[in-house]
Amino acid sequence: MSTALDQALGSFPAQAPAGQPLVSVRGLQKYFPIKGGVLQRTVAHVKAVDGIDFDIRAGEVLGLVGESGCGKTTTGRLLLRLIEPSAGQVLFEGRDVLKMGGRELKALRAEMQIIFQDPYASLNPRLPIGEIIGEGLANHGMHRRREREEAVADILEKVGLRRYFINRYPHEFSGGQRQRIGLARALVLRPKFIVADEPVSALDVSIQSQVLNLMADLQREFGLTYLFISHNLSVVQHVSDRVAVMYLGKIVELADSVDLYRSPKHPYTQALLSAIPLPNPKERRRRVILTGDVPSPINPPSGCRFHTRCPLARDICSKVEPTFELKASGHWAACHFA
Repeated sequence: MSTALDQALGSFPAQAPAGQPLVSVRGLQKYFPIKGGVLQRTVAHVKAVDGIDFDIRAGEVLGLVGESGCGKTTTGRLLLRLIEPSAGQVLFEGRDVLKMGGRELKALRAEMQIIFQDPYASLNPRLPIGEIIGEGLANHGMHRRREREEAVADILEKVGLRRYFINRYPHEFSGGQRQRIGLARALVLRPKFIVADEPVSALDVSIQSQVLNLMADLQREFGLTYLFISHNLSVVQHVSDRVAVMYLGKIVELADSVDLYRSPKHPYTQALLSAIPLPNPKERRRRVILTGDVPSPINPPSGCRFHTRCPLARDICSKVEPTFELKASGHWAACHFA
């Protein structure tokens, strides 16, 4: 039986052929200017994202991990053009997102959506959730209120909420329910690609598993593609097909999830994985302890950006930036000694 949502917007997009890139990123950069002086001139830049390349295949989950401040969230927002990049190229199904005008970009918004990290701050407390979720439908041509409400009620049921919640306000829901509302808001426009920006980091562990399982079920049912941003390596291992590791604005390693967790090539990835606790208290993992602090993105180190903290660093590391290259089948890394 078709729902009002299906009748209004059509079926969810079919999953594209396996291996076909849905999103392609080349040379992506974002420098945030720092103003100073009486005239507020630009005196420096925060190099949040500094020249990254990767593809996201249709129907897959690409995990993006790294320490806080490494540029993960900025990367996700650049893909959706929520912030304008300083340089680079973002292709969605072969179309250059950065060259799109107003009307074309508005149409693209229905195909690319985001789930925000904070389920409390991302929902307008003055609006009932029916209006929050239905706002995108109104912006994309569904002007009849009753039709919109029926579509919103349908999508609420798909994310595990009751239809009669439509007139309730965000403060009446728990954190897990709010994140389901955020997921419903992203899904209601029938997107092909969703940026999930740490969607479970603000939730209790038991609720995290429910939301993650829901996202996996929806991905299989509707052929969705995710960029899953997180600092929780255990969660990323559970949900991702491939994993990209960021450090100080650069992607330093990219591989199949099983391969990366089994045989990490980059010393930064090895240090991150060594910090994952083991479920058996009798087992001990050999920790790789990094010394020093993360350098400033305003003035990153020359050569390899990780060399100031790397246990394998040699003279070449401070002088020559390593190439991001294939180290094994499907396994990319940027390290002279990987």
